[in-house]
Parts: sequence; structure tokens; C-alpha cells
Amino acid sequence: MGNELTDRAFWANYWESKKGLAFNVPANYTFHKLLKDIVNQNQIKTAIELGGFPGYYAIFLKKYFSLKTTLFDYYIHPGVLKDVLGANDLNEKDVEVIEGDLFSYQPKEQYDLVLSCGLIEHFNDTKDVVARHLPFLKPGGTLFITLPNFTGVNGWVQRKYDMGNYEKHNISSMDPKRLADYCKELGLKNVETGYYGKFSIWLENRDEQSGFTKGFLKMLWLAGKVATKIVPVESKRFSPYIVVKAVK
Repeated sequence: MGNELTDRAFWANYWESKKGLAFNVPANYTFHKLLKDIVNQNQIKTAIELGGFPGYYAIFLKKYFSLKTTLFDYYIHPGVLKDVLGANDLNEKDVEVIEGDLFSYQPKEQYDLVLSCGLIEHFNDTKDVVARHLPFLKPGGTLFITLPNFTGVNGWVQRKYDMGNYEKHNISSMDPKRLADYCKELGLKNVETGYYGKFSIWLENRDEQSGFTKGFLKMLWLAGKVATKIVPVESKRFSPYIVVKAVK
């Protein structure tokens, strides 16, 4: 447990407190362009989403690319999962589900694509948690990892208005060069890392904020959107995500 910044109780409370989880995952879901390129260029047939409950990316890949998909997580809430699958006209047979500990589970099969979105930043030892993806990955398969970027404007928002959430993240993991070095040290090839997205900010506890804060954040969001539309660059300061791609 020493490597983890969250525990089972945290996630049980997190999912039970969240609203609006059961929505129809759209074709233009976050990272859809990158995933489309990966699937088409690498003839992906099978994929597993690690730490991805309630499985939006497993659902996305099943719905729009007809992949055989699996969801793996430390904590699975059956009621939430059933609702999310139902909102996407799927059922429990359409996406395989494995509840297990990434640090002790021995995969029974390997996949063409192993992805995690918002997982590795919840652990202290970033290289180790990246390494935990590899037993699931076929030789020649593609690793796709995304994580939030809290080193720019969005990080300032987190620190200012939700320090509790900020502290659940390993900020040192949010470094594209360091992530690339880890991948290369683990023997991965064709490593690509970088900032992704023009601008965005968010708060898990937005509904709890004052009207003044909500108004300020909306103005900040609009200003950032305008600025990155004028100068459309992906950067440490403005981009909301970091992306890692590599081949085993």
C-alpha cells in the first residue's frame, strides 16, 4: 500500500458520491483521434483498460471499433457499472471485467492495446506502475497512457480550490521527458510523450464552490480557450493532459 496515494475506501466513497456517471460515451470522446490512429495503424483487436472504472474507454473501443475489451480495476462498483453499460446499450457480457490489484494480479492473457487514463499519477513510484502495464501487453503491442497535467494553470486551480484532490496526485509523474525515459528504461520502443489538448480546467468539487469562484473559473476557462485558439499550441502551461505512447 505504500506506493498508493489512494485506497479502496477512497474509491468506494468517490464513485458512490459521483453523479451523472451513466452517460452515452460519444464518438468524439477525449483522446478519440489518438485511439483511432492506434487502432487503425496497428490492427488492434483486443484491448484492456487498467484502473479505468467505470470503463469509458473500454466502452468507447467496444462501441466504435468493435474490439474485444476488458476493464481491470482495484474497485468495481456493480451498480454503477451496470448503469454505465446500459446507457451505452451494452451489458455485462460485452465488456469483460476483472477486479484485482495491479501489484499482485497475474494476467491470464495479453492484449494488443493496454491503456490507462488517469491511473499512474495516483502512485508514488511512477516507473514501477508503468512497468505493471507490461505483463498485460503482447510483444509488438501498443501502450497508451494518459494523465492530467497539474503543472500549469489547471494545477494552480487544483491547489487553490481543491487541495485534497491535488494531494491525491503525484505531481512529479507529470513530466513527459521523465515518462519517456522510464519507458525506454523498461525496454519499450517507438516512445512518444507530450502535452495534449489546447486548454481546460476542472474541479471535482465544483458544485461546492461559491458563486464568485464559479464565475471566476468560468472567466478563466473562457480566457484560456480564446488564448489557445489564437495561438493553438500544446504546452506545459495550458494543456490539460499528458500522453504516452510506446510499443513493447
